[in-house]
Parts: sequence; C-alpha cells; structure tokens
Amino acid sequence: MKRALPAVRLRVPTDEDAVAWHRAFADPDVMEFHGGRPAELSVYEELTARQRRHDAEHGFCLWTVLDERDQVIGFTGAQPWPRDWGPRGEIEIGWRLAREHWGKGYVTEAARETVRRLRAAGLPGVVAMVDADNERSIAVTRRLGMRLAEVFTTPQSQRQGHCYRLEL
Repeated sequence: MKRALPAVRLRVPTDEDAVAWHRAFADPDVMEFHGGRPAELSVYEELTARQRRHDAEHGFCLWTVLDERDQVIGFTGAQPWPRDWGPRGEIEIGWRLAREHWGKGYVTEAARETVRRLRAAGLPGVVAMVDADNERSIAVTRRLGMRLAEVFTTPQSQRQGHCYRLEL
C-alpha cells in the first residue's frame, strides 16, 4: 500500500531563506555527502542570491521547500551543472532536506513537482549527480523514474558517484 505524500510548496528563495537553509543544514548527517560539515551562512546567502538569478534567467532554480505549515524544510529544484567536469551544459536536479523531515516523502513530492515544472518549461531532460553511497538520494532518483547513466569518480573527493538521467 502506498502512503499519501505530504503537501509541499515550492517558492523562489528569499534572503531570509539563507538563514533557514543554514539552520536546516547544520546537521552533519545532512552534510555527509556535501563536504561533511556545515557551511557558513555566507555560502547560503550567495546560493539563494544565485538561485534568484537562475529563476529570472531560466525560469527554474533550487526552490525553497515549505511544508504544510509553511515552514522552510529544505530545497529542491534544478540548475545548470556548475562544474567543469561531469555533465557540462546539462541541467541538474537536486534536493536537500532538514534531517527531521527525512523519510516522510517531502523530497519525493517536491522533486516530482520540480519535474512537472521542468517538463512544462520544455526542458528535454535532467541529470542527478549522486554520491554512490547516498542510498536515500538514489531511492529518490528511482521514484522519479531516473536511470543510471554513468559511474564516475569526483575530482576533489575521489569518491565514486552516479549520474542518473531522466528524459522529460
């Protein structure tokens, strides 16, 4: 039996969301596959500003995820792949959620809404770059119908990663 997914709302990140993201992602478990330790507030200030630019330029970004009570619980969305290795020129879908909201379906529902928005925007497809040990994110890619396209080693950490693809 499938359980009902929780209601989520996505919005373009605000200046205030930088503080909320910083607080939500301060847990080492959340950052395990993103450098291992919490980032400074300035990182999220720059990230939310960049996402507002992406939304203005492309019509999509990493949106802030709000729960049923309109509380900021993380982000999901898409942005052009930012590195000079990997799927250059492609659009990456991604997500990050505060630890206390894991396992409740929020990321799956938010990522599905992201896919609907990207499909409506006319994108031909997306990739998801996921650490090979990140079983939770790999499960989300499967729920979205993504397929493993490539296995790679990240240049900085030398960790194994997976590139998943979804045709829209």
